[in-house]
Amino acid sequence: MDSIKTNFAAMTALQSLQNTNKEMLKTQSRISTGYRVATAEDNASYWSIATTMRSDNKALSTVKDALGLGSATVDVAYTALDKAIDVTSEIKVKLVAARTPGVDREKIQSEVTALQNQLKSIGDSSTFSGQNWLSVDSSAANYNATKSIVGSFSRDAAGDVSIGTISVDTSSIKLYDSSASAVGILDGLRSSTGAIAATGTSVAALDISALTDSSTDLTTLEGYIKGVDTAVSEMTTAATSLGSVKQRVGLQKEFVSSLMQAIDRGISTLVDADMSEESTKLQALQVQQQLGIQAMSIANSSTQNVLSLFR
Repeated sequence: MDSIKTNFAAMTALQSLQNTNKEMLKTQSRISTGYRVATAEDNASYWSIATTMRSDNKALSTVKDALGLGSATVDVAYTALDKAIDVTSEIKVKLVAARTPGVDREKIQSEVTALQNQLKSIGDSSTFSGQNWLSVDSSAANYNATKSIVGSFSRDAAGDVSIGTISVDTSSIKLYDSSASAVGILDGLRSSTGAIAATGTSVAALDISALTDSSTDLTTLEGYIKGVDTAVSEMTTAATSLGSVKQRVGLQKEFVSSLMQAIDRGISTLVDADMSEESTKLQALQVQQQLGIQAMSIANSSTQNVLSLFR
């Protein structure tokens, strides 16, 4: 039916054109942003999951930084211990040389004193980010021998988050302890067998300048040698422990990096737009838009035919 009140063809063409324009705007938005789900309006469920995953990935980035900081702290302590082993081994060499009867032990002691000062310098300077694991004061109110390195961030099925840490016990690796009730490897008194004891002489304070060739003094000197050798053995064990921690921190850092990449891929699968698909769709919509405009033009011109009936 031809009607001058209602143009059914034009209404149908308009509705079709409006739908085409709506889809075109959506496709253009995806192409410009790169996202298939850019807001909660696009897909509330996917947007919520992706937003949470992005937040967790930022937390993992901080964990990665913390692991890097922890690795550097362990590396500083390990490097200092490694150097301290070399210096202490040199003290042992000097003491063995002093065991020979007739040598000038006072001159040897001057060399030993220089090495002892070097050991103290190593212990005091092995600081990173305000932390020194080798020269400590265990009597301090905020002292804690167990150091923690943030190692992981996880979220369970219920949405609860947890922080994992890598613990390092520094009580067995410290070289100096300024507390009156505790000692380190180098400032602890050692008995004639080389073990830490209540009485004796520490590696940091031993002095052979006054020793003679008497059997008693030679026995004392041999006790010093045992003490230094035991200290070297203890520092070697401490360095081995730190090496294991350093390796674990490195492995965890690699895992966190891989985990972050996996999460990024998961987010991409949920919300990223397929650009090839969207570009193809845009071309098709542009054709539909042009056809819709032509249909509107034809539908609007059909009412002009009614005028010919009244001529």
